[in-house]
Amino acid sequence: MAEAVAVGSRVTMRYRLPPGHSHPMTDVVGSLIDYDDSVVAVEASDGRVVRVSRDRVVALKALGPRPIRTSEIRSLERAAADGWPGVEQEWIGGWLLRAGHGFTGRANSAAPLEPQAAVADLDAIARWFSSRGLPTVLLLPDRLGSVPAGWSTRDETLVMAADISQLVLPPESVSVIVEAPDDDWLSLYRYRGRPLPADAVEVISAVRDGVAGFARIGSAPSGVLAIGRAAVTSAPDGRRWVGLTAVEVAEAHRRNGLGTRVCGELVAWGRMQGATHAYLQVAAANVGAVAMYRELGFVEHHRYRYAAPPQWRG
Repeated sequence: MAEAVAVGSRVTMRYRLPPGHSHPMTDVVGSLIDYDDSVVAVEASDGRVVRVSRDRVVALKALGPRPIRTSEIRSLERAAADGWPGVEQEWIGGWLLRAGHGFTGRANSAAPLEPQAAVADLDAIARWFSSRGLPTVLLLPDRLGSVPAGWSTRDETLVMAADISQLVLPPESVSVIVEAPDDDWLSLYRYRGRPLPADAVEVISAVRDGVAGFARIGSAPSGVLAIGRAAVTSAPDGRRWVGLTAVEVAEAHRRNGLGTRVCGELVAWGRMQGATHAYLQVAAANVGAVAMYRELGFVEHHRYRYAAPPQWRG
């Protein structure tokens, strides 16, 4: 008899095989996609769906999240770098350097995104940033790079991800999705609580080898209630990702589910652009946002933090 497990959970299922097999039972590990009084179905990691009648299930047990491989971290970070690429990029020894007028850490940092990037040519990286009037900042995802001796770190960030089919998406609302941030969208967006610098729009609009969409609920006459940005890009392992960023809700309308609705509609839009998986980055200390994303079905994929020389002041 199978124990009660929520659809979408990662599970192991043991079930009886029909007569004639060399052994009476077998197991499958994967995502529970169907569970009712008559049928239990599990999708394995290779995409194979095992669907058996309920009376053949011997045991069904929920598991913790699947361990994330280093190659998966690198692959997702490549897709995310294309989704927020700054306005200039260059590769140095397996490190991707991005510059974006100094607006946001991701668009103005160097990340070790190729296997040969274990050792950084810090002098070459520093010269590249210095020639653009920017401080030298490294973005270091888990397992992809280490902090240079004497450098400091800050801004630990969770990268949360999910298979779109496993997300609990809210019903459609009245949001508008456009290809570029319009004045209504920009009127609500704040970066760390501050108004946007003049050249920030170029950074917000940029995407490499993909497509960006900007959602908003409301407009100038009645007020913009919530906004969000999505970028759909492909990873080296073939997955098509939609990345959510710049989710903002007007202060007077927070805790009413508008952030959840914007995220849901951006994910649905990304799925229409061919995305099969979704990700977002959120400050590890932002417990409220992390909780909201967990309710949607996102789980922690990995983390990253920024590193810079001792003289860096951020």
